[in-house]
Amino acid sequence: MIGAGKASAAMARALEENWRGPLEGIVVTRYGYDVPCQRIEIVQAAHPVPDAAGLQAATRMAALVKGLTADDLVIALISGGGSSLLVAPAAGLTLADKQAVNKALLTSGATISEMNCVRRHLSAIKGGRLAAACHPAKVVSLLISDVPGDHPIDIASGPTVADPTTCADALAIIKRYRIDVAPAVRQLLESGNCETIKPGDARLAGVETRMITAPQIALEAAAQVARAAGLTPYILGDSLEGEARDIGRALAGITRQVVVHGQPFTAPCVLLSGGETTVTLKGQGRGGRNVEFLLSLGIALDGLPGVHAIAGDTDGVDGAEDIAGAWLTPDTLARAWSLGINPLVSLDYNDGHGFFQALGDSVITGPTLTNVNDFRAIVIDGVTTKAI
Repeated sequence: MIGAGKASAAMARALEENWRGPLEGIVVTRYGYDVPCQRIEIVQAAHPVPDAAGLQAATRMAALVKGLTADDLVIALISGGGSSLLVAPAAGLTLADKQAVNKALLTSGATISEMNCVRRHLSAIKGGRLAAACHPAKVVSLLISDVPGDHPIDIASGPTVADPTTCADALAIIKRYRIDVAPAVRQLLESGNCETIKPGDARLAGVETRMITAPQIALEAAAQVARAAGLTPYILGDSLEGEARDIGRALAGITRQVVVHGQPFTAPCVLLSGGETTVTLKGQGRGGRNVEFLLSLGIALDGLPGVHAIAGDTDGVDGAEDIAGAWLTPDTLARAWSLGINPLVSLDYNDGHGFFQALGDSVITGPTLTNVNDFRAIVIDGVTTKAI
């Protein structure tokens, strides 16, 4: 068994508890997300910026699968976060090079798919390379999706699946977002010598890929909870992307239409959505796409009665903070102003975490041991809306 991601340790224990045959292996997860296992070694490393522990884990994993035969079975447990946790720089690059690129990508405004395209092409283990190293063994990949569209190649940058993108694509993304990279990184991409494993490669012919859970499943579970609470749920989408503040304004417009006109839905109801937005850091704040979404939503709603909302990352980490997200109430802005906090300035500074922490409205879950992307719920109280 091999694996990487924030959910990989919990996945390893579940598989270990239900596997009766011989079993050995190693998985790497985020610090604090380890789960005790008897036969599988759990290694902890850094996320979202990789560290030496992740590099060592990747090196050991590559060595473990070397020399396998057609009689061997490799079960790969892959979940979100694996891009940073399983780090193996391509030939000619260093860990410092990968760390610098990762930091730049995180603040560039690039989508998760774009970020992972770059990461794959600067790696010695992603983009199908790990599965190719297992050949001729049978490989079964069990995936937990944390990406819009649930594309396997974007989950942990696809260490066990073929990659149709190219070095030219990765280079175009770096140019598009004006990301300053080390000369060695640019030269490697320009040379085309770091291509990933492409569809049709015989070494991946024996790879079987199964999606075991995804954002849509989480939203459907939330919808069941809403119905039990007497609210009609409406799932707006499991793959909303774009700048977090733009999505906040858009969903505020839909919310206001429900409250004022009873369209396109009638209250009481809850608007559910998932996906992965982006934050292009321009201010001096700490970022966090869920809190930025929520702050933008709150400013656009401007204290609209009868509306409460919550937004958070299902892994318990919004951006680089050990804070899952926050919640919004009709009096959020009023309480902020009373404390001398200007919501507009907080948004301009990308300081959603600072804003909600000052109000005591942060949501802190600790490690959730899973990762199915962001979760957003806007609850509209039918009793209050009728009175408007």
